[in-house]
Amino acid sequence: MERTSQVIGQSGPFLDALELASRAAALDRPVLVIGERGTGKELVAERLHRLSPRWDQPLVIMNCAALPETLIEAELFGHEAGAFTGATKARAGRFEEAHRGTLFLDELGTLSMAAQDRLLRAVEYGEVTRIGSSRPMRVDVRIVAATNEHLPDKVACHQFRADLLDRLSFEVVTLPPLRARKDDVMVLAEHFGRRMAAELHRDDWLGFTKAAEAQLVAYAWPGNVRELRNVVERAVYRWDRDAPIDAIVFDPFQSPHRPATVAAPPPTSSVAPEAPANASPVPCDDGQPMDYKARLARFECEMLQTALAENRFNQRATAEALGLSYDQLRHALKRHGLISQGVSESVA
Repeated sequence: MERTSQVIGQSGPFLDALELASRAAALDRPVLVIGERGTGKELVAERLHRLSPRWDQPLVIMNCAALPETLIEAELFGHEAGAFTGATKARAGRFEEAHRGTLFLDELGTLSMAAQDRLLRAVEYGEVTRIGSSRPMRVDVRIVAATNEHLPDKVACHQFRADLLDRLSFEVVTLPPLRARKDDVMVLAEHFGRRMAAELHRDDWLGFTKAAEAQLVAYAWPGNVRELRNVVERAVYRWDRDAPIDAIVFDPFQSPHRPATVAAPPPTSSVAPEAPANASPVPCDDGQPMDYKARLARFECEMLQTALAENRFNQRATAEALGLSYDQLRHALKRHGLISQGVSESVA
């Protein structure tokens, strides 16, 4: 797989991270790449693969946040024909595709706990089982994972398995944000500017004025290198003078004609004046870390409260709006303690 992007930088923090990744590349151990969005995590993962003994084998990339939870396990481990609705034929998963090579798992922190359970077994024992099959198969895969989250915090909140984190964190490479790489801003800006000028078939690259350079260096770059690339390329293509670039637009949405901010909806009390005065919203969680079931319960509770308010606290109208029977709605209200607040007495 050929890349049009390159790993570019000369600042100390960036070179230290790159050196750590290069040293870890030769070892057949898992590596975690940590960094904010736009810091180049995927490029570092590719570097880890290309400098490893597996360089001539597949590098398979999977963005864990790009797939719905119901499909992640099928993508990772594959499935047999008829394993679920729509599975008309057998399909190899990413682990099988990456056999003898490297599997890069981007946005690792978004994996569900169920997927983490199966991933742990695959990493620990080198075995995967397709969905719908009872026969495990051996795979030889090196795992490189990336995230922009602090995974130990997710472990403390019971949102990530501690044993999986232990297994994957043989080495952790943390990429510095661009605001910590001030020496690299103009190096990258010149690179992106020259490349954009060549794409536009401009003969000369005259660079930036001192004022424009000062703006670029002083900016905080919340989107890091990806944002810098967009800003520089936009400035180059918009500049039509035979002179160094002097106009930098950081926010392309800035306009005197942009749409007005949409007003927030009125509070529930003004929509349903007939609700009892003591019918304040029922807290749907206690602020403690929540697993999947707790999150689902909170969502159901909030949905019930919203539906009640929209139907002026008429339970029969609420049940019809939600596609439930009256008894089903009453059961759900009791389960979430909403009846005790008196909000459900208006049934006529």
